[in-house]
Amino acid sequence: MNLQGLGHSNLKLSIKVLSLDDFLHQFALLFYTNAAYFKALSVYKKIFEYLGSPIAFSCFTGLKEVEEMQRPPQEDFSLKETNPHLGGGKVTGDKLTSTYDLVEQMQYLYVRVVKAKDLPGKDVTGSCDPYVEVRLGNYKGTTRHFEKKSNPEWNQVFAFSKDRIQASVLEVTVKDKDVVKDDFIGRVLFDLNEIPKRVPPDSPLAPQWYRLEDRKNEKAKGELMLAVWMGTQADEAFPEAWHSDAAAVSGADGLANIRSKVYLSPKLWYLRVNVIEAQDLQPSDKSRFPEVFVKAILGNQALRTRVSMSKSINPMWNEDLMFVAAEPFEEPLILSVEDRVAPTKMKFWEDVLFLCIEGEKKKEVKFASKIHMRICLEGGYHVLDESTHYSSDLRPTAKQLWKSSIGVLELGILNAQGLSPMKTKDGRATTDAYCVAKYGQKWVRTRTIIDSFAPKWNEQYTWEVFDPCTVVTIGVFDNCHLQGGDKAGRDSRIGKVRIRLSTLETDRVYTHSYPLLVLHPSGVKKMGEIHLAVRFTCSSLVNMMHMYSQPLLPKMHYIHPLTVSQLDSLRHQATQIVSIRLSRAEPPLRKEVVEYMLDVGSHMWSMRRSKANFFRIMGVLSGLIAVGKWFDQICNWKNPITTVLIHILFLILVMYPELILPTIFLYLFLIGVWYYRWRPRHPPHMDTRLSCADNAHPDELDEEFDTFPTSRPADIVRMRYDRLRSIAGRIQTVVGDLATQGERLQSLLSWRDPRATALFVIFCLVAAIVLYVTPFQVVALLTGFYVLRHPRFRYKLPSVPLNFFRRLPARTDCSLFVRIYSGVGSVKTDL
Repeated sequence: MNLQGLGHSNLKLSIKVLSLDDFLHQFALLFYTNAAYFKALSVYKKIFEYLGSPIAFSCFTGLKEVEEMQRPPQEDFSLKETNPHLGGGKVTGDKLTSTYDLVEQMQYLYVRVVKAKDLPGKDVTGSCDPYVEVRLGNYKGTTRHFEKKSNPEWNQVFAFSKDRIQASVLEVTVKDKDVVKDDFIGRVLFDLNEIPKRVPPDSPLAPQWYRLEDRKNEKAKGELMLAVWMGTQADEAFPEAWHSDAAAVSGADGLANIRSKVYLSPKLWYLRVNVIEAQDLQPSDKSRFPEVFVKAILGNQALRTRVSMSKSINPMWNEDLMFVAAEPFEEPLILSVEDRVAPTKMKFWEDVLFLCIEGEKKKEVKFASKIHMRICLEGGYHVLDESTHYSSDLRPTAKQLWKSSIGVLELGILNAQGLSPMKTKDGRATTDAYCVAKYGQKWVRTRTIIDSFAPKWNEQYTWEVFDPCTVVTIGVFDNCHLQGGDKAGRDSRIGKVRIRLSTLETDRVYTHSYPLLVLHPSGVKKMGEIHLAVRFTCSSLVNMMHMYSQPLLPKMHYIHPLTVSQLDSLRHQATQIVSIRLSRAEPPLRKEVVEYMLDVGSHMWSMRRSKANFFRIMGVLSGLIAVGKWFDQICNWKNPITTVLIHILFLILVMYPELILPTIFLYLFLIGVWYYRWRPRHPPHMDTRLSCADNAHPDELDEEFDTFPTSRPADIVRMRYDRLRSIAGRIQTVVGDLATQGERLQSLLSWRDPRATALFVIFCLVAAIVLYVTPFQVVALLTGFYVLRHPRFRYKLPSVPLNFFRRLPARTDCSLFVRIYSGVGSVKTDL
C-alpha cells in the first residue's frame, strides 16, 4: 500500500517513526508474537499477508519501540536537580532552619506613605492638590493625588529591590499637582544605613510623623506620616506594594494586573432535575395526541427529555437531567413543556415555568396543567472540573462529608531561566512572566516580573492535602495586560508542570529545575525552565495509608454512577463556570489561563497521542512478552540446565501445591526490595519521547492543532479522512478476527457444526471420567512434562486441539460485505 504524502517518515538517528503501515504492523505483531508463544491466536497471520510483511522476526521486534522510548531523554529536556540557598538558612538533612523556607530571601526597602496634615496651599485659591513622590536613585514611585485637600490620606506601600538600589539616600517628596509644573511642598530624607530591619512574625512597624523640609533642609509647613523599613518578600505588605521593577506600568488597572493574588474556585454542585410526569395537558389540536418533552435551562446549559412514549395528555418520562450549579445561586432554572408539532416546529405549552434553585418564587402564573418533578442538589458527588488523570481534589461537594486532612503541601516558586521572548515592545523582544498554581479549590498567581527572561518570584504557598493521589499544576504565562483593559489580547502560555503528590517522599524538600515544554505546529519546543521547591508534609501516616484503601471518588459515583457522556458534558459546563467566575475577579484570572490549567479540549483526536498510548500498552505488555520468550526458551531446551531446574521446581510445586501462593508473593517481595535501590529520586516530569512529541510528523501536528470543525482546505481534509479510513479499516479487521475467535468458542456447544459438537461432547465425557478417577497431581505432572518435552518429541505441524478449533464455524458466513475498489470510476460489490 502506497502511503506517500500521508505522514510517512523514515528512520532517523536510529529512532523509528511509525508510518501507518508500521503502526498497524506493530499492532498486529504484538498479538501475533503472543500467538507464537501460546499457540492460540494464529488468525493474525492474514494481517501480515495483507501488509506484505514477513512472519519471521526476532523475539525482541515487538519491544524495539519500547526500548527506544526507555533510552535517556535529551539533555535539553531533562529534569535538573538544584541546590538553592533556601530561606536564607542552611539545609540540615531534609529540614530547614527558618520559616518561609522554600524560597530564596529577597531584601526590599519598604516605604508606607500613610497621610499628611497641615499642608500649605500653593494655588491662587489657597488650596493644594497633593501627592507624594518616593525616589530612590533612578526609581520613582508616586501616589494618587487629591484635589483641594490639605489633610490627605494615601496608605500606599512602595517596595524597592535591594539588589537594584544604587543610592544611599531615600527621598520622599510632597508635591502639589499643577497644569504646567508641579509645585514643591516639602520633603523627608532617609539615610539607608539607618533604616531598621523587620523580620516576620514581628509586628508591623508603626508609622511616625515627620516634619517636612524645604530644599535647603530647613523646616517647612506640614507633616507627613511614614513608615520605612527593610524586609523580605515574607512581609504582609509585599503583595499590595508598588514594586520598583514595575515602574513602567501605569494606571490602577495595570498595577492590579501584575500583583500576586489568591483565588478560590466557586463551589460547584450537581443539580438533578427528575422529570416524572405531566398531568391534564390541553393540546390546541384535539385531533392528535401531543408529542411532549420537557426542556430545562440553567444559565447557558440547556437539556431536554426524550419525547414521552405515552401518547396522552398525561405523559410520563421519569428521566433525570443533570446540571452544574455554582454558589451563589443567582441563575434561575427555567423549565418548559413543549409539543413537537412537526420535525422542525415546536409549540410551547402554556407559559414558561420559572423556578429558582434556592426555591424562591419568581412570579405567579395561572395554569391549568401540572408537571411532577423532583429537584435536588447532589452534595455526595465531586464535580469534576479537571481531567480525571490530573485531579487535585476528589472531595464531595457537601462539606459535611469531608474527612480530615492528611498533610500539607508547600510550594516555593523560585525563578525561571531562559524564557523565550513572547512579544515585541518598542522594537525589541520581551517577556512579562507570571506563574499560576492550582491545587484543590485554591488558585495562586504570582506577581508579574516585567521585561525579564530570567524572572525571580521567590513566593511560597501552602495547601491542605486530603488525598495523596492528587496532582498540583504550575503554569507560566506572559502578561499581555500591563496597561489594563481587555483589548490587549490573550495571555500567552509559556508552559506548565505537573507534580503528583503520591510520588513524593514525606518531609523531603525537592528542588528541581523543570523544563517548560510546549507543543507547537512545528514540533516540541522548550520555552525555558522553572525552578521549584516542593515539600509534602504528612500529619498522620495512618490516615494517609488508610486513604489507599478508599475509593478514589466519593461513594455516590459508585452507588448512582453517571454515564460517560454525562460526565463529559458536566465537566465541560464546570470548566466554563470556573473560567467565567475567575475571569470576573479583580484582577481577573483570565479564561485562557484557566482553560489551559484545566486541560480543556484535551479529548480531541490526535495521531501523536494515539501512537503514544499504543507504545504505553506495549510497555505494559512487554513483561508478558518477555515471560513468553523465556518460557519458549525453556520449552525448546535452549539452556538444558535451566530447563532441568524448572522441571524440578514444577515437580515440587505440584507435589506441594500449598507452596504456590507463598512462593509467588515471596518472589514479588524480593523483587520490590531489590528495586528499592533504584527507586526514583525526583518527581516525574514531561517526557517528550513517551509523548511521541520529539519525532511527530508535521502533518500530524497540523491535524492536532486544527480547529473543530476543521478550517483546513478540502484536499488536506480528504487526505486525512482517507488516512483515518485506512487505519479504521485495519482495526476493523482485527476486531472482526477477535469476534471470529469468540464465535468459534461459542459454537463448541451450539451444534452449528453437529460433527464438531459431537466430538467435543464425547471428549468432555471421557475427560470427566478420566479426571474423576485420576488424581489431580498426576494430571498436572503429565500436562507439565508434555508441555516441557524435548524438541526431539515435537512436531512443526499445529497441534490437534488447534486444528480442531480452527475448523469450527463462525458467523462470518452470515455477514454482508461491500468491497469498493478506488479505481478510475470502477465499483465492485460483493454480497
